[in-house]
Amino acid sequence: MYKIESSKDIKKLIRSILELVLLLSLLAFILKSLLTSTTYRPYNPLDTNVVSRMDHGFLAISYSGVAREGSDSRIGVDRLDEHLKALEESGYVTITQNDIDNYYNRGIALPDKALFLMYEDGRNDTAIFSQKIMEKYNFKATMFTYAEKFRSKDAFFLMPDELKRLEESTYWELGSNGYRLGYINVFDRYKRYIGELSSEEYSAMNKYFGRDYNHYLMDYVRDENGVPKESYNEMQKRVSGEYGLMKQEYIRGLGKVPGAYVLLHSNTGKFGDNDKVSAINERAITNTFTMNFNREGYALNNKKSSIYDLTRLTPQPSWYTNHLIMRIRDDLPEEDKNNIEFIEGDGNSKDAWELVMGAAEYRKNDEVIALTSLPQEMGILKLKDSEKLKDIKISTTLKGNVLGCQSVVLKANSKLEGGVEVRVMNNHLYLINGKEVVEDIDLYDFDQKEKVSVEEDMRDSLAGEYAAFARYAVSHKEAVEYTNLSNEVKKAKIKTLEEGAEEYRPVFQISDAGNRKLDITLKENVITVKLDDKVVFENYELKNIHAGAIYLKSAWTEYGYSQRNVADDVYDGVFEKLTITNLDDNSVLYTNVLTGMQNVQRKVEQTFNSVINWFITNI
Repeated sequence: MYKIESSKDIKKLIRSILELVLLLSLLAFILKSLLTSTTYRPYNPLDTNVVSRMDHGFLAISYSGVAREGSDSRIGVDRLDEHLKALEESGYVTITQNDIDNYYNRGIALPDKALFLMYEDGRNDTAIFSQKIMEKYNFKATMFTYAEKFRSKDAFFLMPDELKRLEESTYWELGSNGYRLGYINVFDRYKRYIGELSSEEYSAMNKYFGRDYNHYLMDYVRDENGVPKESYNEMQKRVSGEYGLMKQEYIRGLGKVPGAYVLLHSNTGKFGDNDKVSAINERAITNTFTMNFNREGYALNNKKSSIYDLTRLTPQPSWYTNHLIMRIRDDLPEEDKNNIEFIEGDGNSKDAWELVMGAAEYRKNDEVIALTSLPQEMGILKLKDSEKLKDIKISTTLKGNVLGCQSVVLKANSKLEGGVEVRVMNNHLYLINGKEVVEDIDLYDFDQKEKVSVEEDMRDSLAGEYAAFARYAVSHKEAVEYTNLSNEVKKAKIKTLEEGAEEYRPVFQISDAGNRKLDITLKENVITVKLDDKVVFENYELKNIHAGAIYLKSAWTEYGYSQRNVADDVYDGVFEKLTITNLDDNSVLYTNVLTGMQNVQRKVEQTFNSVINWFITNI
C-alpha cells in the first residue's frame, strides 16, 4: 500500500492523479475521434433539387492517404476536413460504384453535383483519420487496396476483416489498386540500369532517380538497352498472372473481387505503354472489374468517358482548399464553373485586401494568407489605400513550395508596372526594377550548403542503391554481397570540386516545401532586402520609382511535371506572419501576426495537438 509520509509524497500523489486524468482525457478524446456512431444517408434520387435529370457528369477525387498531421505523400486531417467541407458546402453529394455503373450502362441520372470519393493504398491510418470527417459531411468513399498486403500481413495496411468492418459501417466501398506496387525498367538519374524493384526498394532508392522507370504492368521487362528480356508469352503470363494472384487473394480474404480498379501508372496511351501489354491489361480489366480509373490529373468524368477509362484528381498534401477548387473549376464546363465556390477563410484580413486575380484564403489561426493562382496564371492581391506610401517595411515568411513564384510588389500601378518586385521563384531571389531583372540570386549558392561534385554524387547514389538492395535482400548471402559492393563504391577514388570536377546541382521536386523569411525596407528609391535574416541587398538604389500600391503575387512557373507527365498548373503562394509598416509614422498598416491571448490560445492548441500526436504514434 502506498503511504503518504511527507509533503513531497502529497505533491507526488497529486501529480500522478493529474497525469492520470490527463491521460484518460486524451484517450477519451482519441476514442471519440475514431469511433463510428452514425449511418451513411444516401441522396434521394427523387429530389429534383439534387437530381434534376440534367447531365453534369461526376467528379472523382482521390487521396493517396491520410495522416493526422500530414506528410509528403499523405494529407493531414485538418486539411482533408477543409477540402471535404468546401465540397459539401458547394452542394456535392457522394455517389457509389453502383451509381456510376447505372450512369454508363443504364442511363440513370446522377446528382447534379456528384462526387466519387477515393482513398488509395489501403492504409490503416487513412481509414482511422478519415472516418469521422466522412461521417461529419455524410460522405461515402471507396477504399482501394493492394491484394498482396493480405498475404504479407503488413500491419500498416487494412486486412480483410478490417475491410469488411469498413463496409459494415456504411461509409465505405472497396476497390483495388491491383495485386502489388512494383517497378520495372528502372534507371537512376545517371542513366544507370537498376532493373526491377519492389515498392519498398523503390521507396528506399527514389531519391536517386529521375523519371525513367515504369510500373510493372505497363510494359515488357527490358534490359539496359531497352530490349525486352521476356517473350510475348512470358510477358502475357506475367501480367495475367498478377491479375490471377489478385483475384485469389480477394476471394480468399473478402469472398469477392472489388468492382472498382485503378490501373497504375495512369495516363498511358490506353492500358499500357506497349500495345501488346495494353491489350492484355484491357482484357483482364474488362473481365474482372465494373470500372477502371485509367487516368490521373482531371476530376471530371461524363458520358463521353468510358467506364474503363475514367479519370481522377489526386490532391496533394500541400494544397490549400482553393487550390483544389481551382483545379476542379478548370475541369468543369463554363456553365458549371460558378457552382463551386472559393473560400475566404476567417478574420477581418480580407477587408484590408482587394483580390485582383486568383483566390485568397485568410487563415487567422495559422497567421497565413494563402494566395492561389489561376491555372497557368497568377494570383494577385492589392493592399487597399496603399498608393501614396513613401517609406515602407514588409516582413513575411514565404511558405509556398520551392517550385513556383511568390512576390511582393511595391509602388506599382494597376497593371503591376513600374515600382519594384522582390520575387522568390524556383529557388532564386530576383530583384526587378520596372520590367528589368536587376539582380538574380541562386539560393542554392546563397544557403552555403556543403557542395559535392557530380562524380561524388554518382558515387554516393550508387553506394546508396547497393545499400538499399542489401536491406531488402532475400538471403544473408545476398545482403553481404550488396553491402560489400556498397563499401567498395564508397572507397572509390573520384574527382572532387577542388580538383576541378563539375558541381552537382540537385533537381527540385514539385512537392518540395519552401520556407523563406523575407524582410524588405524601401525608402524613397532605396531598397534593403534580407532573406532568412541575411542581408542580400543593402541600400540598393532603384530607378524610376514613383507612387504606387503594394501587391502580393503568386504564379505557376511551368515547373513541376511528375513522372506520370501530369502538370499541376496552379500554385499556392503562402504569406505567413505578414506585417506591413508605414515608416513615415511607424504605423502598422496590416498584420496577420497573432498577439496577446490569441497567441497564447494558439500555442496551447499546438501543445495539445502535439501531445495527442505523441499518444497516437506511440500507443
